[in-house]
Amino acid sequence: MRLGPYELSSNLFLSPLAGYTNLPMRLTVRELGGLGWATTDLVNARSLIERNRGAMRLVATAPQDQPLAIQLFGGVPEEMRDAAIICQELGAQSVDINMGCPVPKVVRVGGGSAMMTELDKTAALVRGMVAAVKIPVTAKMRLGWDDQNLTAPDLVRVLENAGIAAVFVHGRTRAQGFSGRVNLAGIRQVVAAARHIPVIGNGDVTTPEAAREMITQTGCAGVSIGRGAFYDPWIFRRTHRLLTTGELLPEPEFAERIHVLRRHFERYVEFYGEEHGARLFRRVAPWYAKRFGPAKPFKRRIITITSRADFEAAIAEYLEWRAQFCDASGRLDVRYAPAPLVASFMRPESEDGERDAIPVPKGPVELW
Repeated sequence: MRLGPYELSSNLFLSPLAGYTNLPMRLTVRELGGLGWATTDLVNARSLIERNRGAMRLVATAPQDQPLAIQLFGGVPEEMRDAAIICQELGAQSVDINMGCPVPKVVRVGGGSAMMTELDKTAALVRGMVAAVKIPVTAKMRLGWDDQNLTAPDLVRVLENAGIAAVFVHGRTRAQGFSGRVNLAGIRQVVAAARHIPVIGNGDVTTPEAAREMITQTGCAGVSIGRGAFYDPWIFRRTHRLLTTGELLPEPEFAERIHVLRRHFERYVEFYGEEHGARLFRRVAPWYAKRFGPAKPFKRRIITITSRADFEAAIAEYLEWRAQFCDASGRLDVRYAPAPLVASFMRPESEDGERDAIPVPKGPVELW
C-alpha cells in the first residue's frame, strides 16, 4: 500500500502505546520483519516546542527506524502547527494527530477523543498543520465519543477535505475504553466514508488470523497492531507471510525468544543507561514470558533487576529451573510437568484465534 508519497513494504503498522513504543521497542520489532510503518509514543505538542527532555526522548530515532511517524496531541492549532514543523525538521516521514486517546490528561487539553466532538475546530486545526509541512499528516481516531455519537464516518470525510493523508481507526468508542469487542462493522463504515485516502483498522489484533479477519470484514487498507505486538513481537512477520502467501508460520522457538529478549534489553540499556534501562525493562520482560511455558520464577526475579548482571542472572536461574520440564533436546515436555503447569502453558488458542486478554487500564475511563 501507499501512504502519501511512500510505498510501504507491508500494510502492517505498529500502534503507539504510551510508555512502550520507544526506540528500543521499534528497532526490535523492525528487525524481526514484516512491519511496514511505526509511530512514536504520543507527544504533547507544547512539550515538543519547548524541547522538553522527555518529549525529545519520545521522538528519538535512528537510521534503521524508518519509515516513522511522530504522533502529536494537543488542542491549540498554533502549537500543533509549530510542533508538526519540528517533526518534519527531525526527519519524520509523517505527523500523526491523536484523536483517539481517551485518557483525561490528553482529552482535557482538547486532544485525543475530544477532537471527535467539534468537527469544525478539528478541521481548522488540521488544515493549519497540512499547510505548514510537506510530509503527510495522518489521524488516529476512535469510532466516536460514545454509542450515541459515532462520529468517525463524518470525521473522516471532514479530515479528507482538510488534507489528511490516511486515518487509523480503533473500533471502539471513547466511553468504551478497552471493554467489549472491537466493532468491525463500525470500522467498515469509516472505510466506506473515505473517498480516496487509506483507512487502517486497529483493535483486538493479537494474532495473524485476527488481522486477516479485520481486513476481510472491513475492507481496510491495512492493520495497526499495538498490545498484540507486546504479546508477540513476531506478529508482523507472521501476519505479513499469512497475508501474502496464505502460510501461517509457526511461533518462534524458545531459544529465539530468549535471543530477542536479550536484544530488546540491551537496547533499553543503551538508550536509557544501565540502571534506569534495567528498571524500565522490568515491565517489558513479563510480556515475553507469557509464551515461555512455566515462568513464575522468572517473572518474580526479572522485576528486581537493576543491571546487566542481574538480567543475565535472572535468565540463567530460569533456564536451570525450566530444565526440569524439558526433554533431552531442551523442548518442553508435558510428561515432566505437573498437571496445573501443563494447563497453564499448553492452553490452546480459542477457535477464533484470540489469546488471553492483553492487560489494559482498569476501572472507568475517567480514572485512567
